[in-house]
Amino acid sequence: MKLKALCVALSLLAIPTVASAQNPLDQLKKSAGDAGKAAIEKRVNAKLTEEARKNQCSFKSGTDQLEPGCDKKLKNLTNALVEAKKQLDAGGVQNYKFEVSGHTDSSGDAAKNKELSEKRAAVIVKELVSRGVPAGEIIAVGRGSEQPLVKPDNTAAKKAKNRRYEIQVRL
Repeated sequence: MKLKALCVALSLLAIPTVASAQNPLDQLKKSAGDAGKAAIEKRVNAKLTEEARKNQCSFKSGTDQLEPGCDKKLKNLTNALVEAKKQLDAGGVQNYKFEVSGHTDSSGDAAKNKELSEKRAAVIVKELVSRGVPAGEIIAVGRGSEQPLVKPDNTAAKKAKNRRYEIQVRL
């Protein structure tokens, strides 16, 4: 009798495991969906990188104040985000955020550069939100000089390339 009860108890423990296992078709569908989302993410991020590089706004030296003449560039960035949102939505991608990352050159104090890069990214986010990008879909991140485009940045031209912002979608 005890052996029978033990067998019944063990079989009951196994039922949730069997029930929670996905059938192979569901796993294949999920895998295909993940691959499709990854392809959309890659395509969207390539376009956002291109648009951000073409539409860099300048800041007054050592500040988070935009230099004059940035309006058209910010409009282009807004349009790029609107187009990216359409592609993501059409691909069934949900729960994404656009990330504006600020970057500096390697001059000066690393902690101050990180803080300044975050402030500059926040300024770009604020400008994009004021132009219609939903505030809940975009975040600002300061990277300082952690991810330079050009190494070493030992000339004025190389330093200028590293002082930038980038925009990417994060799933």
